[in-house]
Amino acid sequence: MSTKALLEDGPEELAGTVVPIVPPGQELKIPHRGGYEHYKVTTRHEEVEQEKVTVYRWWERTETAE
Repeated sequence: MSTKALLEDGPEELAGTVVPIVPPGQELKIPHRGGYEHYKVTTRHEEVEQEKVTVYRWWERTETAE
């Protein structure tokens, strides 16, 4: 299993970014602009900088309470 994820869709600043998967699981929750962007694992993999990484696709945003 890859320890990195390629983010697909979602905010323009995050799309195409490679991030660590900590801990490995079914969903990533990325803090972004006062909330969280949520990504779900796909069955796809991409070659990025000579490493095969798992593609995670954006599916929703949640806001944090201030």
